Amino acid sequence: MKTNLTTREGYEALKKELDYLWREERPEVTKKVSWAASLGDRSENADYQYNKKRLREIDRRVRYLRKRIENAQIVDYSPQQEGKVFFGAWVEIENDSGESLKFRIVGVDEIYGRKDYISIDSPMARALLKKEVDDEVTVPTPTGNALWYIVDILYSQD
Repeated sequence: MKTNLTTREGYEALKKELDYLWREERPEVTKKVSWAASLGDRSENADYQYNKKRLREIDRRVRYLRKRIENAQIVDYSPQQEGKVFFGAWVEIENDSGESLKFRIVGVDEIYGRKDYISIDSPMARALLKKEVDDEVTVPTPTGNALWYIVDILYSQD
């Protein structure tokens, strides 16, 4: 089950996407559908069919965004989090092979298009929660457990 947690930035990005789709893209596509429909035979009208499909996609995304925004639980930074891994943290970890990773733990809606964000619902994030620098963390993976060490925890990316 997906959590409804989001960072303040993630919440603002969802609102911005909804606003863009509803106020800019949807009216534009609606105009194209009306124009294409006015040309007559819709069965062979690629403009009509494509834009009608795009309109359905926009409407589906708008419904999804409205629901996510309505149910979102915004998690802002709190000083009590300092020194431990919680939602919104930038975490740097490494393993015995010298491999190192750095990412931010965020809500499921925030990870798309970002290689440096992981979902709070992921096994890695779940394993890291409430841990501190120098802690060992065992993460379940499809090929067995992986051992990582926490190198750094930050709550701002300066």
